[in-house]
Amino acid sequence: MEAMKITDVKIFRMSAESHKSDTNNWLFIKIYTDTGIYGVGEGSLQYKDLALIGELEDFSKFLIGKDPFAIEYIWTSLYRRVTWTGGAVTMSAISAIDLALWDLKGKALGVPVFELLGGKVRDAVPVYANGWFESAVTPSEHADAAIKTVQAGYPCLKFYPFKGQYVTTPDRINTGVELVKAVREAVGPDIQIGIDVRARLDYWSAIQVVEELIPYKISWIEEPIQFDNSKLMGEFASKSRVPVSTGEQLYNRWDFQPLLDERAISIIQPDICHAGGISELRKIASAAETHYVNVAPHNSNGPISTVSSLHLDMNIPNCFKQEIFVSFLDRYDAVLTNPIPIADGYAVPPVGPGWGTDIDESALDSFPPTDYTPVDSEPYSDFF
Repeated sequence: MEAMKITDVKIFRMSAESHKSDTNNWLFIKIYTDTGIYGVGEGSLQYKDLALIGELEDFSKFLIGKDPFAIEYIWTSLYRRVTWTGGAVTMSAISAIDLALWDLKGKALGVPVFELLGGKVRDAVPVYANGWFESAVTPSEHADAAIKTVQAGYPCLKFYPFKGQYVTTPDRINTGVELVKAVREAVGPDIQIGIDVRARLDYWSAIQVVEELIPYKISWIEEPIQFDNSKLMGEFASKSRVPVSTGEQLYNRWDFQPLLDERAISIIQPDICHAGGISELRKIASAAETHYVNVAPHNSNGPISTVSSLHLDMNIPNCFKQEIFVSFLDRYDAVLTNPIPIADGYAVPPVGPGWGTDIDESALDSFPPTDYTPVDSEPYSDFF
């Protein structure tokens, strides 16, 4: 039987639900074959989607005529054929292609992607809510938003109490701690709370903050310091009385290895849209498992990112929780042909072959992409 061949690659964009700025787009690709079967992937790279489009268009030249079932061959070829490989743009392009190929293979064989990975180790994936605090400013506003989110069925919350620029002054630190206190008092002792510092603290300020957060039973603290220095992050984690997570800005197994070698990080957070798709995240998760480190895939992207992460989570033994941006869910529902089932703190992939869902191209017209990033949006704001 002759293998099917890739015949075309198409790129689609839509404006994302407002999060860090109003100029974030979600980017999808569809890989088509001579049999009519296609797969959908996502490589959303906040604010850098035009660079990503260029990389995808270049990679598409290689894909035409290839066997879409040869996922590992295609992944390795794309990674190794680039002289200056790695980095956000290249790895996001590889991620989008990889995800589309897994979806395509699942559709062709009539099975969900998690079955292709070896089957499920759990019936549903525990999730935590992010994005529930988007309009909150004061402690009371954060408290009210937290209560509503818990009542909506999320027993685990994550948020950013240390907002704005690089936080090293006592007033900024105190403001953040007061927000955490307000949320804990509002939701009670049994709700899990994760704190994402977003690398806004220096080393010694972060040590101080961890100690001040101890009374509020924090389940984990994410990127308390800059992520670039794995050795220093490991040293910090070994001193912290709160489990430390990091990894959203690491792009492959080689980036994660030095971090794992420090033997101090509790949770790693690779992003399926930026760290090589399912093919690479499985390898990263396996490496983490040998160090007894849990995996909580980072996910501040679009609907295919979320669905594909859930398929991975169903399969890997060391999945901690899956990040869900609750503020994005309405827009997910608007463009997915089959919505993501989420209830009582758990999510499952939509039922069906491949991802179990698709991007409704006609629905994208309601959310045209934004091409202009104003200088006051987050990536161009002053760091200090």
